[in-house]
Amino acid sequence: MIYQIIAILILVTFYMFYFAKIIIQKKQSIKTNQMGIGNKSKKVLVIERIMSVATVLTCIISVCSIFCVKRYMISELRIVGIALGIIAVIFFASATITMKTSWRVGIPEEKTTLVTDGIYKWSRNPAFVGFDLLYCSICLMFFNLPLVIVSVWAAVMLHLQILQEEEHMHNMFGDVYDEYKNHTLRYFGRK
Repeated sequence: MIYQIIAILILVTFYMFYFAKIIIQKKQSIKTNQMGIGNKSKKVLVIERIMSVATVLTCIISVCSIFCVKRYMISELRIVGIALGIIAVIFFASATITMKTSWRVGIPEEKTTLVTDGIYKWSRNPAFVGFDLLYCSICLMFFNLPLVIVSVWAAVMLHLQILQEEEHMHNMFGDVYDEYKNHTLRYFGRK
């Protein structure tokens, strides 16, 4: 029972930051959620829409797994899962806070500010790292095949989204982004 409570707290806290950021920016007349909409190439729109489905389905199956999985993994793996979940929340919260009003869901149509400080000094995509860590966390705590399949699918879709966003960032910021890219790794680390 304790693992279920901890997992739910991790999920709720993670998504609380997600939705709070959207609500805060909406009050500032910022259209945060631009996923799968707008005047974008068909490829970008398709990947964004598929990624949206994958991430929502992963959340649903995660919650179902928390309440339905009866066979539990090794306790040590579940503890690692808890640690990864906490790190996921820290990464995601740090990403949304550091981005200030530049944070968007999907590739924005308007120009935003390039953020390279805070957690972005160590990761070009800390929000995506947060999602990936969250998926790993729940998989370690409540392992089951459907959860692993949708988590891997969502992680692949997030990676494809990152590749699209990198192209967009290069087009928006040119050499400044390329210089940033040369010093900060895609997922985590400095060169």
